[in-house]
Amino acid sequence: MLNWRRDPDYERRKMRHEVRMKQLESEIEQIRTETEQLRRENARLARLNAKDDALNALIKQHCFPPESNSTPIPPIEPDSSSS
Repeated sequence: MLNWRRDPDYERRKMRHEVRMKQLESEIEQIRTETEQLRRENARLARLNAKDDALNALIKQHCFPPESNSTPIPPIEPDSSSS
């Protein structure tokens, strides 16, 4: 006959393993939730950046219009006379 003895630590290791697996599942779910929150926040920030870019373009258009005359006026020499 075989001399078979049960491993006394088997049940304890099995329980620790099960607890660890539940912890890991919980961590995975938390990471999924945080990832989804970050995706939503990134999308919101992208929309805000697009609005900001559009507003900046409008400000530039209204406050700094392109010059109608692209050639600069030459400076007047102080010593020149017109006679």
